[in-house]
Amino acid sequence: MSDTVIVGGGSAGAAAAIAMARAGTPPLLIERDAVPREAVCGEFLGPDAAAALRRFGLDLAALGAVSLTRLRLGAGAREASLDLPFSAWALPRRVLDGALRDRAVAAGARLHHATVREAAPGWTLRLDDGARIDAARLLLATGKHALRGHPRLPARPASVGLKLHLRDVAIGPEVVLLPFAGGYAGLLPTPEAGGANLCAAVTDARGDLLARVAGGSALGARLLRDARPAWERPLAIGGVPYGFRHAGGDGPYRLGDQLSVIPSFTGDGVAMALLSGIAAAEAIAAGRDAAWFHAAWRRRSARPMRWAGIGAWTMRAWPAAFVGAATLLPGAARQVARLTRIDSCRVGSSEAPAPRA
Repeated sequence: MSDTVIVGGGSAGAAAAIAMARAGTPPLLIERDAVPREAVCGEFLGPDAAAALRRFGLDLAALGAVSLTRLRLGAGAREASLDLPFSAWALPRRVLDGALRDRAVAAGARLHHATVREAAPGWTLRLDDGARIDAARLLLATGKHALRGHPRLPARPASVGLKLHLRDVAIGPEVVLLPFAGGYAGLLPTPEAGGANLCAAVTDARGDLLARVAGGSALGARLLRDARPAWERPLAIGGVPYGFRHAGGDGPYRLGDQLSVIPSFTGDGVAMALLSGIAAAEAIAAGRDAAWFHAAWRRRSARPMRWAGIGAWTMRAWPAAFVGAATLLPGAARQVARLTRIDSCRVGSSEAPAPRA
């Protein structure tokens, strides 16, 4: 028997576990992977993510994160370059998730490595190691993977997410957006010299990812000219419903991508995961049920999700015009970048937002 069980030890689940343990109600955190591994993620951390991590006592520089100062865009022959309107960093997910899980255990959360096979309302969980766990409360933080019997509703048109680490990429302290036929990609540096993370959202995963991205712009072709894959093949996940926001009330508390999926070009997915975990812990401490929490998050995420949807649609429909607008109206482009932060009202020109109490 456990009072609270969190399924999924990624950014959202670990954040909830840390917050609950610090509040005096340590949960049971169930994570299938004994060793943190990479996930399909752009690896961009903005000021809202950094503020949440500082709240947990995690320093991005100490973790080896790369500081980012510029945004570049390329579509066809057009290119744009502008300063980011806030501080940002790049950090591989396996490093971030490992640090968060360690902090959750240090705070008092119990970590159990297993896969949940069934979660029956009540809550009775059956694991692949034969264990049965009865819980008073269930938090679902399985990322882009659905738990059987608990799908994300309502369904939305879905994309395929792809991620590939690269070597020999001449990229500076910048994030690069590269729309191409059938999708768009983000490219940013990893801590290794010459390393880069390429993450893409596509409607069709067939074909060579590097060739497709390089074929979309002169900028992409230059940056990827000498690139070599660090992995045998890209990580891939299908059925990613960009723009999704959970509308249900009954069932488990949903966190991270089980709660909302912001279009990936914004780079705010990790921040939304972290802050949803903190918000869920605060709601539980205040005696709020899952329906209240889901409705509150829908209100809180409405503006960034709306602006992210407009930006993603424009970039897909008119990529050259999207890049041209950033060239002609850099101030407007920076403002859109601010408005797609989950705590956009707190993001100034350079300072990170204060975490919510």
